Amino acid sequence: MEILSNKENPAYDKARRRVKELKEFYGNLTSYCLVIPFLAALNLLTAPGYLWFLWPMLGWGIGIAFHAVNVFGLGKSWEEKKIKELMEEEKGKIKTL
Repeated sequence: MEILSNKENPAYDKARRRVKELKEFYGNLTSYCLVIPFLAALNLLTAPGYLWFLWPMLGWGIGIAFHAVNVFGLGKSWEEKKIKELMEEEKGKIKTL
């Protein structure tokens, strides 16, 4: 079975990019779930009076939330519609030539 080039099979290219995005997101989420408890334990063992681990937890958590919005396409439907619209316009221009 031969895999077609990206120009001949854009669906394969899109699926490959999607899998890469998902892997990056889940890798980031896994890192967060492993590092933040370590930082919390380190903080509570060394200086329990000031909970500094909350700052990286909050900052990294906001980053993960934005990454999730980007990866899972919340609000991305307009992009797909615009791409289809532009592609249809290009097809119309080519047919009139």
